[in-house]
Amino acid sequence: MEDKDLKILAQNLANPQGQKGIEIGEMMNATNIGMTLESIHALLIEDNENILEIGHGNAGHLKSFLKIAKDLKYTGIDISETMHQEAKNLNTEFKDQADFVLYEGEKLPFEDEVFDKIFTVNTVYFWKNPVEYLNEIYRVLKDKGTFVLTFGQRNFMEKLPFTAYDFTLYSNDEMQELISKSHFKRMKISEKEEQIQSKTGEETITRLYTVLTIKK
Repeated sequence: MEDKDLKILAQNLANPQGQKGIEIGEMMNATNIGMTLESIHALLIEDNENILEIGHGNAGHLKSFLKIAKDLKYTGIDISETMHQEAKNLNTEFKDQADFVLYEGEKLPFEDEVFDKIFTVNTVYFWKNPVEYLNEIYRVLKDKGTFVLTFGQRNFMEKLPFTAYDFTLYSNDEMQELISKSHFKRMKISEKEEQIQSKTGEETITRLYTVLTIKK
């Protein structure tokens, strides 16, 4: 892919827009599903819990998610108006259990301590003020709640050509240091790998990623 195409891809991975964004959303759901399912598994979700997902994309995984336990309440939040609308369109049958919220990307528009569990997959690269944002997540998470943060490791991500454009990459050590600067203090690290189709569609690659289970 040429530089201009890589830049467009990177922009749409950060904030999908328009028809191209819808296509990228479908691709992200397919390539990220393994990471998403591992993140959900790490949450240890129980009946009647209130769950927040940050950066839900097209939320193609919601149907499977809601089967995990009884009477779950799901809220998805995203900065992309395209993904916000696409997620609502794809999940109309779950409107009684799921809310989708469009926001500006820095302040979470919720009261303090409203969610039992929070998770996010492949969004941390785009956080403008990561420590402040972690403290926002801490604020809306209930006491003794769990936050799962899943990300591609720096040594893998930096090999992908599109991450040269506005991605901030982290090693496990760098991420631990970042989290230690926030209100969060306890975490468990789980390293994973999987075979996926590359986002440029040109090859199959081995993705190395980390699931961080962080406790309030």
